[in-house]
Order: sequence, then structure tokens, then C-alpha cells
Amino acid sequence: MDNDIIAQAELILTQRRNSAFAENERRVSEINRRIPQIREINERLSAAGRELIGLISAKDGKDVSERIEALRNDNLGAQAMSRQLLAANGYPEDYLDVHYVCPVCRDTGYAGGRYCECFKQLCGKLSAEELNKKTQLGTAGFDSFSLSYYQGDDYRIMDNILRFARNYAETFTRNSGSILMLGRTGLGKTHLSLAIADTVMKKGYGVIYDSAVNILRSIEREHFSREHSTETIDLIMDCDLLILDDLGTEYESSFYSSTIYNIINTRLNRSKPTIISTNLDFEGIARRYDERVVSRLTSVYTCLQFSGEDVRLQKKRMSRK
Repeated sequence: MDNDIIAQAELILTQRRNSAFAENERRVSEINRRIPQIREINERLSAAGRELIGLISAKDGKDVSERIEALRNDNLGAQAMSRQLLAANGYPEDYLDVHYVCPVCRDTGYAGGRYCECFKQLCGKLSAEELNKKTQLGTAGFDSFSLSYYQGDDYRIMDNILRFARNYAETFTRNSGSILMLGRTGLGKTHLSLAIADTVMKKGYGVIYDSAVNILRSIEREHFSREHSTETIDLIMDCDLLILDDLGTEYESSFYSSTIYNIINTRLNRSKPTIISTNLDFEGIARRYDERVVSRLTSVYTCLQFSGEDVRLQKKRMSRK
């Protein structure tokens, strides 16, 4: 992982931990005011904790194991009494516990001597955001997608596609299906892809959005570099949602073809959703790509066939009037 990304993730975890401690202190102060019995229990626990630390760190050779065990049992009893008092006063029993974002690592980023899953997911999300800085994310939404440029059957088709895309984004989970958007240029594939990406990212998922050309070039550059890095391909495989725009505009090469197959197949095997847009029709896809790619795109992906007249050309005509 990139050192800058690790540093950013560690800073975020530190902020989460500090926030959890601050919130815990606020809750303790609140309960000490409202439930005096718990304040007395907390004072006993603090005194027992200080004594326990002193016994453990003492080096006078005395056997203090019985006293340590007695203190621990007293503490457990006091904690149980505190929880009962909280419940009796209408509070959750764990109200005075420190509430971490990740209870596994307690927002440290490490569990069992290894990176915690939360830390790896955070690094992946930060890396995806860095990659997405070069794209148009945030420039298009569902509300700005106008159906006024479509007529007749085209309107009906595009209205259904808009409804499908909006529902897909609003109900997105890591197990959502994959989508293939087909149609000539200027029909709204990029606009709806961006709208889905924006909505899904606001729900807290990690999204990578870029053109197939840019992503393939990044993978190629890292693959043939001296370091033989796999950073981009790892991000592509692991992100919650991958959106490949303009598939078919990349150069035809065996490396690109095998990489496209690898991306599509690996993400399907991992049950990770992918959205691919292309100006090619089914016949064009079949002519250009390996039959394994065609099979997966046409049999596993939900295919949305965009219809109508180039919206950009319509806008140009209107601006001349």
C-alpha cells in the first residue's frame, strides 16, 4: 500500500478513536450526574484499577495472585451492577462502554498482529478517491438527466432505463448485479453512470469510475514498470463498485484483451458489481472480444440498450436557434 494512503488512514483512525473517547467521557459525566450510585461504582472501579496496576507492577516478591483475582471478581460484579442500574434508568446496558467504529481493532487498524479489515477497506476507499480525482464524478445526477430529448418509443425505453438506474443506485449493496450499457454516443450512458457513482459513493461505498482506456493504461504502466506494481489492478478487483466507461475505445492488444477478461471474470467470481458502458453493439462486442468476455457480458450482466438521437447534437442545434 502507498505510504501516503497509509498515513491518511492512520490519521482517520486516530480521529475516530479520539472521538470515541471524548464521547465516552461525555456519557460518563452525564451518568455520574444523573445516577449517583453509578458514580460511586465508577469511583470504586477506578480505585480498584489503580490498586491492580500497583500489584502487577510491584517487585517485592510477594504472592499477590489471590488479591488480584479478588479485585478482578469485584470489578466484574461492580460492572454488572452498573449495567443493571443503567437498564433500570432507561439506558442501554453498554451506554458507558467506549463505542468504536470498529470493535474488532478498537479503531487502531490492527487485530491479531495484522492489518484489520476495516483498515484495508479504508485504504482502498482512500486510494479509489485518489484515482477518481481525475474523473468527472459529481458533475452529473439523476435529477439533471432530462427525458425531453427522447421521443416516442425512445422516451419509453429511456424512462425505464432511468428508473432502473436510479433504483439500482438507491438500493445498491455489495451484492448488487452488474450492468452493461450499450448504445451510440451521446445517449446518456456516461451521465447515468456518473449519477449511479455519485449516489453509491454518498452511501459510503468505495467506487472506482474511469474510462476503460485510462484504467487499462494505468494497469499496463504498472505491470511493465521496474517495480511490477499491482496497485491499480488490486484496487480495481477489490472496490465495491467498478464503473468502466467507453469500453471499446482502447487500443486492441493481447494485453488489454486479457486484462479486460481478467477484470470481468475475477469480479464476477468475487460477486462484486461492475458497470460497463460501450458504444459498441452486441455484434461489435463479439467481433472485438474473446467469446468468454462476450458470454459473461451477455449472460450475467443486465443489458441496457440506450435509444434515441445524440443529445449533444440536439443541444447544439438548439443553441444555434
